[in-house]
This record gives sequence, C-alpha cells and structure tokens, in this order.
Amino acid sequence: MARLHSRRKGKSQSTRPPSKRPPFRIPYGPEEVEELVVKLAKEGLTPSQIGQRLKDQYAIPLVKPITGKGVVEILKERGLAPSIPEDLQNLLNKAKRLREHLSRHKKDRKNVRALELVEAKIHRLAKYYKRKGVIPKDWEYKTVVAQLK
Repeated sequence: MARLHSRRKGKSQSTRPPSKRPPFRIPYGPEEVEELVVKLAKEGLTPSQIGQRLKDQYAIPLVKPITGKGVVEILKERGLAPSIPEDLQNLLNKAKRLREHLSRHKKDRKNVRALELVEAKIHRLAKYYKRKGVIPKDWEYKTVVAQLK
C-alpha cells in the first residue's frame, strides 16, 4: 500500500489475533472488562490509550471478542465517548501546531505544504464522518492555508 501524499511505500503493520473468540487465558469477564474501560475513560484516557493500557497492564489483547463491543461503543453506552472521533481530533491538533509554527516562521514553505496536506485529510475524514452520522452535518473546519498565501 502506498503512502497517501508521497510516492513511497508504507510500513507493514502488525496483524491482529486471527481468532474471533475470546482468549481462554484472560481472567476477566465481560462486565469486568467494561468496568475497566469505563474506569480508564474516567481517568481521561482516549480510546486508543485505553486499548494500549488494557493490552500492556491487564493482558487483554482485544476488547471486542470478550465483550462483543468495541471500546468506543462501551463509552457511548455510558455517555463517555468523545464528541469528535479521536483520529479527527489528532489531525485538528496537528493542524493547530502547524499554524502556530507558521505564525512564528512565516517563510517556512515546506510546512505550508504540510498544513495543506493535513487540512486535506481533515476535509476528507470530516466528509466521511458526516456521511456516517458520527459528527453533525453542519460541522465545519475553516481552512487556514488560503490566508497564508
């Protein structure tokens, strides 16, 4: 698979466990795993950080085979889900950091291009999430690149 905004090839990713059944060696039941997810969310962790913490500290490789639901689904049921999906929020934070950098370094043309690419990703992802009903239809990201040129 090629990279999105370059001609390079991407890194190969690790594969998930092939079985859809819960691993037999996990000492936690579905209710206990859900409570762990809620507890970690109340500590302020994002869904991906919750998954990492469950894998590293509690030896739970995946939540879905055990509970039948993903981390975000569990958080939605309990009213703890983030209003904006995590991947979109990360892109928004990246664009904000690039804008702050460009306000200090006005002649940095490489990062103007990087901001264009990040904003293109934001628009594509927002269009997808609007279509799926994850974010409101009237949600809008205002482009900054046009003001910089």
